[in-house]
Formats: sequence, C-alpha cells, structure tokens
Amino acid sequence: MNPLRWGLVPQILVGVVLGAFLGALVPGAGEAVGLLGRLFVGMLKAVAPLLVLLLVMSAIANRHERGGDARRTFLTLLLYLAGTVCAALVGVLLSFAFPQTLVLVAAAEGSPPAAVGSVLADVLFKLVDNPVRALLEGNFLGCLTWAVLLGISFRRAPASFREHLETLAGGVSDVVRYVIRLAPVGIFGLVAYAVATTGISALADYATLALLLVSAMLVVALLVNPLIVLLVTQRNPYPVVLRCLEESGITAFFTRSSAANIPVNLALAKKLGISEELYSVTIPIGATVNMAGAAITITTLTLAAANTLGIEASLASALVLCVVSALAACGASGVPSGSLLLIPLACSLFGIPLDVAMQVVAVGFVISVIQDSAETALNSSTDVVYTWAVDNAPLRQ
Repeated sequence: MNPLRWGLVPQILVGVVLGAFLGALVPGAGEAVGLLGRLFVGMLKAVAPLLVLLLVMSAIANRHERGGDARRTFLTLLLYLAGTVCAALVGVLLSFAFPQTLVLVAAAEGSPPAAVGSVLADVLFKLVDNPVRALLEGNFLGCLTWAVLLGISFRRAPASFREHLETLAGGVSDVVRYVIRLAPVGIFGLVAYAVATTGISALADYATLALLLVSAMLVVALLVNPLIVLLVTQRNPYPVVLRCLEESGITAFFTRSSAANIPVNLALAKKLGISEELYSVTIPIGATVNMAGAAITITTLTLAAANTLGIEASLASALVLCVVSALAACGASGVPSGSLLLIPLACSLFGIPLDVAMQVVAVGFVISVIQDSAETALNSSTDVVYTWAVDNAPLRQ
C-alpha cells in the first residue's frame, strides 16, 4: 500500500514513530531535522493571522441575514469560560486526591503578571491593537476586532467587491491546506528534536506530577467535555469529541501552540459542517481565551508548591484558586508554555514567595515536553468541540 495515499492522521503517526527513533538513536541528526518542525510551525503561525482576518471579514460581509449568530457566539464564549473553570476544579480535586511535592530547581527567567487585572487588561488592549501590528505579531484578538468591524462596513460594499473578498479568503484557505499537508514532515522534525534534546531521563524525577497533569486533562477531554456537549446538544457527544481529539488534538500536541493550530481547527470546523459565521469567530477567540489545559497546569503546580512548603490549602482557598486560574488562563499566550508564567500569580494566593514560584515555573519547563503538549491538545480540540455543540444546540430562534 502506498503510504502517500494514507489519511493525514496515519501519516502523522508514522512521522511520530520515525522521529522518535531518529532522535533516540542519532541525537545529532534529530537536532538537525528539528529545522523541519520549526519551519512547519513557523508557516502555520505566519498564515494564521491573515487567514483569520480575511475569513472573518469575508464571512461577515457576505453572510445572509439570519438571527441568533451573536447569541450563539456569546453562548460559545460562556462554554469556554465554564469549561475552563470545570477544568481548574478537576485539577484541584485530583491534586487533593493525589497530593504532589516538588524537587525545586533553579529559578526560571521571566516577568510574571502581578495580578489577574493586569492579565485581563492585556487582553483588552490586544483587542484594540493597530491592525498592521496585530498581523505582524500574531495578535489574533486584534485581527478579529478589525475583521469584524471591516466586515460589517463591507456589507454595504458592491457585490463584486464582496465576491473578490470571498475569493481572496478562499485563496488563503488553499494555502493553509497546502501547509497542513506538510504536517507529517513537520511533526517528524518536532518529535526528533524533542527526543534528541530532552530525552526521557529529564522527566524521571517528575513522572508522577506529569502523570497527574495528563490524567486531569484526559478526565476533562473524555468526561467533562462530553458531559457539557451532551447537556447543550442532547446528543451523543463522543463521535465529535473523539474526532476533534484525532484531527485537532494530535497536531496541537506536537506543535504545542494554539495559535499555530488555528488553521487546522478552521479546516476541521468546515468539515464538520459548522456554520462559518460561527466558527470563523469562535475558533480564533478560543485559541486565546479557551484554556482548560492551562487552568489545570496552574492549579496543579500551585498546589504542589503549597504542599512542598507545608502550606495547607483549605477548600475555600482552593475554590478561589479555581476562579483565579480560570481567569488567568484566559489571558495565557497561545504559544508553547504560555501558561507557566501565570503560576506565580496563583502562588501569591498562598503567600508563596516569588523566587520559589519561579522555581516551580522551571519545573514546568522541565516537564513541558509532556505537560504543554497535552495542555495544547486539550485547549485546541475543545475549541472545535464547544463550537460544534453550540451550532448543533436546539436553540429557539
């Protein structure tokens, strides 16, 4: 059988296996082919802002009049927030059931935010960013703001102009499809580089912590998310949940960037038959604010730090931690390990000093090859799951 005729997911799995073998057996070659992975992620990040801008602008400018679009978008955002809070709660409950302590390492570098307000203020300022700078820096919230405003304005434009706009959006979508076809090669490079540079030995001291994080994320992906979808749609959620994990979660696991996975999610949403007016808005927003995996990471590592210092976390403080972690996670950057610098913010609730909190961040970087990959897979696949749920909800018009 010709491997080139296999589906994209089997080809990606072959790339994973070959990359792991190359990185383990020939580390020098693994580091070299890592360039392929970085190029793949770079191409996704380069095309994603332009795709979001044109796709949303065209969808709004050309959409037919129908009610409920704003309401469905708002409901999707509510699901994002509810899912993130539920994920934080799962992280807290599992941390209470299986308490962890840390072997602290040298402090990580970086400037964590001082308060949740500063994180949310940063999100608001991203919304009103200069459109050119938003495109250049990959600020999807800024791109989305300008796309919505221009799309509304262009609804009054001549039909020929709106048709050209739709053609332009289709052209960029074609470029995205070409880039996604390179996923097996790109992921081959990413896996080879990760295995060659990190290996397995670095994870040995933190194996139970990594296992707890991944278990919490699996609970959310396979139990919490399906329950939410069932409540919203009153339909069997697992066919869509598993397909989203397969087609979105796998690529997000290896790219470790919600932003880079936006083109993948947009293509998947189209294949699932979701309304373009809905997914063209909610998928880019979800890449920034729907951060269930980040909420799990923040709560779990914060409670592990408290256990390490002998600080007892009460139920009330744990519930406050859930809310703070969910709000902070909404501002987590859509880049690899973007949630880790929010841990000191959560640690401050328990009076944990900044220097200790930054050591916890360093622990997060040690296990990030597992933690951040699973986190991004959960975050990104959930964007499509919740959007599909709202699009298929029996809402009254």
